[in-house]
Amino acid sequence: MTPQDVRHAWLARNEIAVFDLRDEHAFASGHPLFAAQLPPHRIAVEIARRVPRLATPIVVYDRPDGVIDAAISQLQALGYTDVSALNGGLAAWKAAGYELFEDVNSYSKAFGELVEARRHTPSLPAADVQALIDEKADIAILDARRFDEYATMSIPTGTSVPGAELVLRARAAAPDPDTLIVVNCAGRTRSIIGTQSLINAGVPNRVVALRNGTIGWTLAGQALEHGQSRDVVDINPEQRDEARTNARSVAYRAGVRHIGADDLRALAEDPTRTLYRFDVRTPAEHAAGHPPGFVEAPGGQLVQETDAFAPVRGARIVLADDIGPRADMTASWLAQMGWDVLVLDGGFDGDAADPLETGSTALPPRGQDGRYKRPYEGTDNAAAAMQAYLDWEYGLVDQLARDGTHGFHVI
Repeated sequence: MTPQDVRHAWLARNEIAVFDLRDEHAFASGHPLFAAQLPPHRIAVEIARRVPRLATPIVVYDRPDGVIDAAISQLQALGYTDVSALNGGLAAWKAAGYELFEDVNSYSKAFGELVEARRHTPSLPAADVQALIDEKADIAILDARRFDEYATMSIPTGTSVPGAELVLRARAAAPDPDTLIVVNCAGRTRSIIGTQSLINAGVPNRVVALRNGTIGWTLAGQALEHGQSRDVVDINPEQRDEARTNARSVAYRAGVRHIGADDLRALAEDPTRTLYRFDVRTPAEHAAGHPPGFVEAPGGQLVQETDAFAPVRGARIVLADDIGPRADMTASWLAQMGWDVLVLDGGFDGDAADPLETGSTALPPRGQDGRYKRPYEGTDNAAAAMQAYLDWEYGLVDQLARDGTHGFHVI
């Protein structure tokens, strides 16, 4: 396929999966907007999960020494019937005048920047938040990252509330509407999306993002905590029902539809469309029992790492959540990112005909070989690298406009 063919598929919202076969570090140096990274040694491990329909058009590019031909042969041996090389590789993509995006999870991060630009998502700089902490102001700092990231390094007094849990648990974390809620992540995207989620859902508190997350905190010369374990588990029925009502309203505004078990079966039987089924609850809840066929994808990470979970652009996505708000809020963001996304009503009854599955369905982790070191992860990053990362994020809205394929909208 030519670069023009791929671009047309994205513009037409036809199904296509574009895979970069280089290691992650090379991938992060520049790739087309909706390309996903898949090293050849992970094809057998990952491809069935990431591309569940064998007739999906797959395009691979940019590995020398016969790797592309070997990857195509391997995919064909696994049953994939429409596999091509990108004619001319990245050189042809650049020669056509098309944009290359740096870093990883680039289009999710670009979308977050677009949200902030369109909705003017409020934020406070690190020095202002530190001053509020010092004066013991009435604030609640909610960390929207995965719990393991929070435990590694966190803002002082912060509490772990991963992204999809925010609308469900914010009222328990800050029951007084006069409490200022500050949402943080390591950089920008999850704090922007988390803050805007609470605003979209009508939380009565004033809500702001910690500007530039732990990167901004570190660049300001302020100390982080390590090894913390504060989280919000318990919510009362009133808080749960309020979150459910508000999240469904947000999803409706974004164009999300709800379906039942019969509708899901019909979608699963459609041979012409890829169907992703994601359980957006916490990993522990997923492992305890989930609807058959639904894989683990905590909602905040699904929005942050959409290219990793769902590389087939143009596919359908169905989300499951036994309470509701996590699926509705996650779906609202995926819909704004141009996905055909639906929410399953029910699915957790586990009747005799269709019992719940148990155990984790997360993909086996990758090793460190070829891995791109994120400038926002860990505690030993150079200040220049962190600042360069922020400068890159600030430019993503303009790059989206130049690229012209994204199809994002912001409600």
